[in-house]
Amino acid sequence: MSPQPPLPFVPALGLASPHAQTIYASLVRPTHAPPLRRERWELPDGDFVDLDSFDGKPGAPHVVALHGLEGSSRAGYVLAILRGAAERGWGATAINFRSCSGEPNRLARSYHSGEIGDALAVMEHLRPRLTGPLFAVGFSLGASVLLRLLEETGDACPVDAAAAMSTPFDLAACSQALDGPGPFMLLYRERFLRSLKQKGREKLHRFPGAFDGQAMERARSIRAFDDAVTAPLHGFRDASHYYADSSSGPHLHAIRRPTLLLSAQDDPMIPASSLPRDVSGNPLLELVITPHGGHVGFVGGTSPLRPFFWGEARMLDFLSRQNASARPA
Repeated sequence: MSPQPPLPFVPALGLASPHAQTIYASLVRPTHAPPLRRERWELPDGDFVDLDSFDGKPGAPHVVALHGLEGSSRAGYVLAILRGAAERGWGATAINFRSCSGEPNRLARSYHSGEIGDALAVMEHLRPRLTGPLFAVGFSLGASVLLRLLEETGDACPVDAAAAMSTPFDLAACSQALDGPGPFMLLYRERFLRSLKQKGREKLHRFPGAFDGQAMERARSIRAFDDAVTAPLHGFRDASHYYADSSSGPHLHAIRRPTLLLSAQDDPMIPASSLPRDVSGNPLLELVITPHGGHVGFVGGTSPLRPFFWGEARMLDFLSRQNASARPA
């Protein structure tokens, strides 16, 4: 499938650097949302996820949005998709992964880059309710979850089309990048670890012995945290096992739905060497790799004071084209 971006991505003036794109986007994305309905969806294992939804017109598409590491349905990039869906008359559902809705989940296990069961349960819950197509979008960790879901379910996937932004296709390479030198990488790493460790402490209070708390407290890197917490909580031997099992890059050929893969070559958390180079073997994939954009950034426009969030617009444009092509002539 040939890339057909509405316009080439040009960074806003003064925001050409990857860190400027990444940080500025996280600070200035609008936070207003359409009216949302909170629904608690009970999962097969006795836990739950909280969903924030609204309905579209009869027969219109419904978009499921998956947030990134330690994000939520209130993340600016998720809200941009919800607003775009509402403007088109579509419905939408933003999933809060376990422990990300503001309330601790019931079980010791949580969420991770390859955990597809919760998202799949929600999609299979939504599918019978809809009279139009079901679309899905994912950002960063949520993009990894989405692609692994598409890969694992193949022709049985409940989603009709999907779009993934800033996917960590190779989790080992991405953890190495996050654990790399420099003040910006330290900033990103500490932000994630602060939130993850706080949740880890709460889990140990409720589930003593679920993992090694001292090893968690000693962790100063993403890989060390995954070794100490993520892997044992979710049945992996160690971080290497988790990364190998959960990376989406090696399995893109298995996707059976039209899917946009949107990434930036200068993403500070995702090495350019780990991005897909050639997806021509799977005509359902549309690969868009821009020189600039940072991590879940893609801030364009004539001025930083009037930003245009090109990435979300690109994803919505892709899904609109899939909707148009699916309608009878």
